[in-house]
Amino acid sequence: MKVIDYIALVLVIIGAINWGLIGFFQFDLVRFIFGNMTILARTIYALVGISGLYALSYFGRLKNDDM
Repeated sequence: MKVIDYIALVLVIIGAINWGLIGFFQFDLVRFIFGNMTILARTIYALVGISGLYALSYFGRLKNDDM
């Protein structure tokens, strides 16, 4: 399970960096590298989104670890 956690965390960080670049510089790194809404770019966006949803489970596990 830790491998999935690390993969999800890396994808969430990549997504956060991309959103930071969009917000500060209006530069979409995913679009720059993979093209404008190509199947590969859409796959990256989807994986980042799924990873973000998966990362929500971290809160429940952190809460259980504190007890």
